[in-house]
Amino acid sequence: MKLFPILTAALVCVALYFVVLDRESLTNFAAGFVPEPQNAPEEMAEEETAEALEGEADTDADDGRMHVVVRRSEAQVTENAVLMRGRTEAIRLVDVASETSGRIISTPIRAGAFVEEGQVMCEIDPGTSQTALEEAQARLAEAQARVPEAEARLPEAQARLPEARAMLAQAEAQLASAQIDGNAATRLSESGFGSETRALSAAAGVAAAEAGVQSAQAGVEAAEAGVQSAQAGIQSALAGVRAAEAAVTRAEDAIGDLTIYAPFSGLLESDTAELGTLMQPGAICATIIQLNPIKLVGFVPEAQVDRVVVGARAGAELSSGQRVEGEVTFVSRSADENTRTFRVEITVDNPELLIRDGQTADILVQTEGIAAHLLPSSALTLDDDGRLGVRTVVDGVVEFVEVQMIRDTPRGVLLTGLPDMADVITVGQEFVTAGVEVRTTFEELTQ
Repeated sequence: MKLFPILTAALVCVALYFVVLDRESLTNFAAGFVPEPQNAPEEMAEEETAEALEGEADTDADDGRMHVVVRRSEAQVTENAVLMRGRTEAIRLVDVASETSGRIISTPIRAGAFVEEGQVMCEIDPGTSQTALEEAQARLAEAQARVPEAEARLPEAQARLPEARAMLAQAEAQLASAQIDGNAATRLSESGFGSETRALSAAAGVAAAEAGVQSAQAGVEAAEAGVQSAQAGIQSALAGVRAAEAAVTRAEDAIGDLTIYAPFSGLLESDTAELGTLMQPGAICATIIQLNPIKLVGFVPEAQVDRVVVGARAGAELSSGQRVEGEVTFVSRSADENTRTFRVEITVDNPELLIRDGQTADILVQTEGIAAHLLPSSALTLDDDGRLGVRTVVDGVVEFVEVQMIRDTPRGVLLTGLPDMADVITVGQEFVTAGVEVRTTFEELTQ
């Protein structure tokens, strides 16, 4: 057995005995080694006297007023921003649908593929569409052929009209001559210079002339009706041409609807319709999404909506940690009925398509700088009415000032509502109220 471990254990036991059970004997033993105290130097005496005097002065100054710590704060113009919670949203997202019926005869394009504007996505079996187009074109040619025939009838009808009017004028002249002869024969017969037979013959001539005038008028009316009929025939032929042209257009549109094109460049969010699928009007060929540029959509409270303007710069941090910048392009004029917030859209470039549709984003919209105080959040308090504010000291008296918080920062909170220069209580504000006199110590003096 070794001697040193046993000796060490014994010494430890003795030490523990004196420390725990007989500490007084150990203290007296140690006091014998302390040197005799010497007279303190004059400098120490002076310091003790000064401390005593200072303590007496503090005692005299302590007149019952609460002691608080105050920070002299000066307002500074700071960059301001409106914070919103939002999401990313594709600039376009369209379900491209069929406008006609038929079976798909094209090979499908798989989801995720990039398609260019105008690229074919789905083709439908034409069936009898081409035959319908040829039939409509034949009817158009037939209708166009009727137009010259109808137009040829118009000059003939118009030529009959002057002849009929000339015959009417001749009949009216004969009537006038017969009336003159009849008047003369009637007067001579009445005066006894002419026979009654001559008068009757003259009256018969007048009646025959009147019949001739009526016949001529009927001829004029018939000629005018012929002209109108020829003009109506032309209008009918032209209407037939227009109807045939409309039929041709419908047949061409039906053929055009058999091929479905990409309305814009973007990514396919779904496969295009599978080969052999029976399409109906409204059936989805594919869903296409455009992500460049992309929108950031946020909702701003009605109290801050006037601070957000179109054209303002904005930034956002996405849920993936990516940071982006853009420009405000839309601010809603109508509030959401449920949340009373206004929709704000920010357009952001996304050339590499790294930003996806529907990502959560924390958005900051830059606004004009305002004067604000930077104070620790612990300085904030509430008054008896529950208003948020800080307590300040003016001429040794506490005052409560209501404030508005702009935003929180790592160094403190930015507040508005205070004067440009203010002595804000940072320690002890919860133990005083407005109107109480206090003793103050400025932070600059204690730091």
